[in-house]
Amino acid sequence: MTEIDRATPDPDRIEDIWGARTPYGAGEVWPGRVDTFLPDGTTAADVDRWVPSACLLCSNGCGLDIAVRDGAMVGVRGRAEDRVNHGRLGPKGLFGWQGQLRDRLTEPLIRRNGRLQPASWEEAMTLITDRSRQLLEEKGPLSHGFYTSGQLMLEEYYTLAVIGKAGLGTPHMDGNTRLCTATAAAALKETFGADGQPGSYTDLDSCDAVFHFGHNVAETQTVLWARMLDRLAGPNPPAHVTVDPRRTAVARASTVHLPVRPGTNLALVNGLLREVISRGWIDHDYLDAHTVGFDELARTVEAYTPQHVADLCDVTVRDLQAAAEIFGTHERVVSTVLQGFYQAHQATAASVAVNNLHLVRGMLGRPGAGILQMNGQPTAQNNRECGADGDLPGFRNWNNPQHVQQLADLWDVDDSVIPHWAEPTHAMQIFRYVEQGSIGFLWVAGTNPAVSMPDLARIRRILAQDSVFLVVTDAYRTETTEFADVVLPAALWGEKTGTYTNVDRTVHLSEQAVAPPGQARSDLDIWVEYARRMGFRNRSGQPLPTWDTAEGAFDGWRDCSRGRPCDYSAMTYDQLRGRGIQWPCNDEHPDGTERIYTDHQFHTFDDDCETYGHDLATGAAVTPVEHRAVRYDGRARLKAAAWTPPPENPDGSYPLHLNTGRTVYQFHTRTKTGRAPELAAAAPDAWVELAPEDAAEHHIADGDLVRVESVRGHVEVPARCTGTKPGSVFLPFHYGTLDPSPSNGADAKDDVAEDSADPSTSERPHAANELTMTAWDPVSKQPTFKSGAVRITRVDQSPTRTREED
Repeated sequence: MTEIDRATPDPDRIEDIWGARTPYGAGEVWPGRVDTFLPDGTTAADVDRWVPSACLLCSNGCGLDIAVRDGAMVGVRGRAEDRVNHGRLGPKGLFGWQGQLRDRLTEPLIRRNGRLQPASWEEAMTLITDRSRQLLEEKGPLSHGFYTSGQLMLEEYYTLAVIGKAGLGTPHMDGNTRLCTATAAAALKETFGADGQPGSYTDLDSCDAVFHFGHNVAETQTVLWARMLDRLAGPNPPAHVTVDPRRTAVARASTVHLPVRPGTNLALVNGLLREVISRGWIDHDYLDAHTVGFDELARTVEAYTPQHVADLCDVTVRDLQAAAEIFGTHERVVSTVLQGFYQAHQATAASVAVNNLHLVRGMLGRPGAGILQMNGQPTAQNNRECGADGDLPGFRNWNNPQHVQQLADLWDVDDSVIPHWAEPTHAMQIFRYVEQGSIGFLWVAGTNPAVSMPDLARIRRILAQDSVFLVVTDAYRTETTEFADVVLPAALWGEKTGTYTNVDRTVHLSEQAVAPPGQARSDLDIWVEYARRMGFRNRSGQPLPTWDTAEGAFDGWRDCSRGRPCDYSAMTYDQLRGRGIQWPCNDEHPDGTERIYTDHQFHTFDDDCETYGHDLATGAAVTPVEHRAVRYDGRARLKAAAWTPPPENPDGSYPLHLNTGRTVYQFHTRTKTGRAPELAAAAPDAWVELAPEDAAEHHIADGDLVRVESVRGHVEVPARCTGTKPGSVFLPFHYGTLDPSPSNGADAKDDVAEDSADPSTSERPHAANELTMTAWDPVSKQPTFKSGAVRITRVDQSPTRTREED
């Protein structure tokens, strides 16, 4: 690493999101820059100790240290030596931790006479286990469902997976990672046979071009974008191509911007593939040696001529061909993919098509040529690896009896206990089962479906049903806790020890820096106590799970992952202290692995693959017999599908496309960032972005209050007349009915009585998911947040607008 400037001052990082440039050229090491935030006059000399950790507020997973004074968090500092961020932190990393200092839940709550009231842990856990036992006796394990987060730690996910699969025996487990990262996993599994990112962040240091497929990296991973900006500011910068209906900061910096019509991603990538193939920019030797399915792929994309794609996607032929030429003529291309592709009706097919682009060019497994099917949340990867999302732990195949037996042997349980008779239940189906009454016990942990799920009016009706006993573990009162029968106070980041894995497979250890407030406990401690009270044991009579501590759970996971693609077997807490390590980390690679698939042998052997795959158009599963018949034998699967229209399109009544997404200043449903003063002030309320042409047609100006309405509901939010594609609107999804702004929260040190007070509520509906629909991709089951039809009406004029402007 080059010299680190440890004295770099922090400018206003709300205005200057990405910080000062540190230019570098291809093949050089990204220069360091340490970002620090110590508020209220605190200096480094005031800090008692710095505790190693990593940021949890986007999927980048930046290494940082937590400043502690008198037993409390007082700041953060980027870690210069960390391979992910080289010392940098984004606005959420710098300021977001302050949200943990106020308005926390400090003791359990149980519902009495219709209101949540303080209770002891004994009362709360007795109520939970009594209801759980009753339902198990009456209805069996299918009466239980778990809907968890993308923000817990590996040890907590794995502990829950063991409880759910070997203790209870329920397949009904998923996380809100289903809303943001399920397609990343599905696309990797369909092409390469198993989950796991082929690329590494270091590929950005040497690439010739970067393609952003539905990925607004400038706002979703600010430090990663800073790395890209520094390449752009250095010698021989890479070309950038952006596929996004909005003219984002990424689009503005790009060589080519393809402002695709919402719902047409697959048509566009099929068009790029056709251009690459028809112009001969393909590696025949690589295709012959390492892939199966090229002829079918070529036939499928043949119909996507430049003019046809231009008509479908509302882009120009010139720009489409220019993008294809960049991909086809550069030797080192990195592709990143995120929600613009994942939250769509053909999400997996479009994301697999990006994999196809790299395979037809043989552009994989070498420096500068990588794929990053991005994650949205910081520990989403762990949810997928450990099985808390429903899959079997260690990227094992639920349809492979040998894989199921491996887990049965590891956990010392009968294989019949482990649910493997069908594909795991995804989140959308779990809520459907609650709606129908077959799931009567739902445990929600670290997430807020009453804001984040689509079609919120329906979700509220489901959560309010008397037929479901709802347990919620969280650190705050949220829109979801208001439906709960029992609320358990959770410890947060910095208040517990554990590991998590970022999008390029880098594992960090985050050590406990401070005690949790009041009686709050870690999710691991809560689930272990639930398991002990339920009496879960293995065949040898030992408690299940067999551990009680975070490090014990990590050691259990090391055994579970041994020999699998996500192999942690040679990784220990001691090795992880102060640095990040990329998996696989085993006896062959004791220091981790920067880049996988360097031998171009993929996990598609029948006895190795995590899935036999699916038909991308319908989601129908490929059977073991069908998979064996093809004989992939370590070669990548080239799969393709034809484009189809989205399930809901604009019409005469609802003439505009709906698009929802993220803002740089908020995370998920604002439970933490909404309580951080700088972040709350920067983005205090929702808004709607309109194209100037559409705004003028409806006599709307900046700041006017606008009613946005779909067939499912409406919101009323201020207008911003800029940015998005004509014919479409954009709304950030973070905002619910409760207002967590700092002025409304009680300090964590306040007494218990404050915890049971009703939170403040917003008078106007402004949750974007009031508008979205219950529909999902057929393979990944990810909801289609980025399509739908709406209409707009001006409700009120901006107070700052003059009558002449009207």
